[in-house]
Amino acid sequence: MQASAEKVQSALTTMGFSCEVRELPGSTRTAAEAAETIGCQVAQIVKSLIFQGKESGDAYYVAVSGENRVHEKRLGRLIGEKIRKADADFTREATGFAIGGIPPVGHAQELKAFVDEDLWQYDLLWAAAGTPFAVFSLTADELKQMCAGTVVKVT
Repeated sequence: MQASAEKVQSALTTMGFSCEVRELPGSTRTAAEAAETIGCQVAQIVKSLIFQGKESGDAYYVAVSGENRVHEKRLGRLIGEKIRKADADFTREATGFAIGGIPPVGHAQELKAFVDEDLWQYDLLWAAAGTPFAVFSLTADELKQMCAGTVVKVT
């Protein structure tokens, strides 16, 4: 297992979750690729996105259903400042992971987290596990707990 995937597995275990990281032969870098590789609906993929506060410079973690797009103005109002999607360097600095493999746990910094309410439509979800080829399954309740997220409407 790659070091980034091992880091995610270690974080899950330390937090008391029984989720198991799986490395797959196909790419899970995008929600569509992940759904095809795993064999599930795109909506069951947890897209992990990082946004940056325009005034504060703070990083925010947003877990969204793979078929949804974040309404940035709505999210900014919830956060209390205007936001922008973080670039690759800022994302890696805040999370310790590259875009396309960002998990909901094991981040380099503690991030304020938001979880898309639409994820509760599904019994089983799939989240990235540190690389574009590693994932783990979880429930929406587990996701909310592991990232200490606030449930919001993001679309």
